Amino acid sequence: MSRTVTLQIGHLGARGDGVSSLGDAPVFVPFTLPGEEATIVMDGRSASLLSISDPSADRVEPVCPHFGTCGGCALQHMALPAYRAWKASLFEKAFASRNLDTSAIKPAQFCEPHTRRRAVFSAIRTDAGVQLGFLQAGSNRVVDLRECHVISPAIDAGRPKLKALTAAFLPPAKTVHVTVNETVSGLDIAVDGKFTLGEGAKRRAADALSATNFVRLTVNGEIVLELKRPLVKFGDIAVSPPPGAFLQAVPAMEESMAALVCDHMAKSKRVADLYAGCGTFAVRIAKASTVHVVEADGAALRSLDRGVRDAGGFGLRQVTTEKRDLARRPLTAQELKPFDGVVFDPPRAGAEAQTREIAASTVQRVAAVSCNPETLARDLRILVDAGFRLRSVTPIDQFIWTPHLEAVALLDRLKSAKRHWSDL
Repeated sequence: MSRTVTLQIGHLGARGDGVSSLGDAPVFVPFTLPGEEATIVMDGRSASLLSISDPSADRVEPVCPHFGTCGGCALQHMALPAYRAWKASLFEKAFASRNLDTSAIKPAQFCEPHTRRRAVFSAIRTDAGVQLGFLQAGSNRVVDLRECHVISPAIDAGRPKLKALTAAFLPPAKTVHVTVNETVSGLDIAVDGKFTLGEGAKRRAADALSATNFVRLTVNGEIVLELKRPLVKFGDIAVSPPPGAFLQAVPAMEESMAALVCDHMAKSKRVADLYAGCGTFAVRIAKASTVHVVEADGAALRSLDRGVRDAGGFGLRQVTTEKRDLARRPLTAQELKPFDGVVFDPPRAGAEAQTREIAASTVQRVAAVSCNPETLARDLRILVDAGFRLRSVTPIDQFIWTPHLEAVALLDRLKSAKRHWSDL
């Protein structure tokens, strides 16, 4: 049974919601800021905001009319300086909880609006046409976007054509995911959902793609039509990513991350790049070091391998690849023996099993890239306990107005802590 209560907001939680309490239980109130008095509707443990009295000095007018309905952004109501200070504090809190040295945390780097080159939309075909956007928070309803201040201008401009394209073949009343990657060649479209594309629908889809400037359409893993080869640049090396490929969200932030990783690996003769994807870091590192790439996605590895072969005249060192699920079967300390440097960029769950093997190895330098402060702090604690020194952690915000935050952590092994797998 719902009830209306008024609460004082104490601080922001890790998801960007204002946090208060009711009795002994915490209450998370979206779209509120510390110091505000919020009148909310409680429905079980869920809180919905009704009104704010005495708004915070850090409250601003959101730039997007969809804010509060669209589930894409959580913090457009917060002034940029306060937002950036809060976001940078996420790593300080996570590191303090693991007794890690917070002085190693460097100033955060922040992306600008309209810079995200990768978007995963939801879409549904209705009697009124295709609705394309993001899901409403806590709902399966697609918010049909009229504008978006996060995605790149090219993706934003492509939305009307994307609606026309998907209208040609989507079945009615089925919500699907539409991944759009902006590449050097143009927009690469991958549609995934619980439907079968018949021959007639394939022809309609191919005809509709030909009327756009999109470069490729893939439906449920099958390439319907490729008008141009999609290409992304990792440094000066071009790679053609597989359909729907994971790419770092903002090119400028990728460049910053890659510079940190490559500078740290510069003295390593042999580097293992783990959870490597299409080679964001690997091909850049290969300018100076031999690289062994390990990744569970076979299509990503094939894209990387072709990119390396196509770049034969760019002076890359040897790059080898291995298809392997590192969460289930991490590289062991013995297998890591040939490498003096390791880079890893795992999913949000982190790389605990792999980190324990690195800790037990003779690896000298580690670059850990993460999108989750809590799991990164856990993994770094393992390495520090094994004798690694945490040199720096640089927060990288390429998910503006959300609670998501990347980081690049750089470590090297103290000479007095050098270990060998056979000693364990």
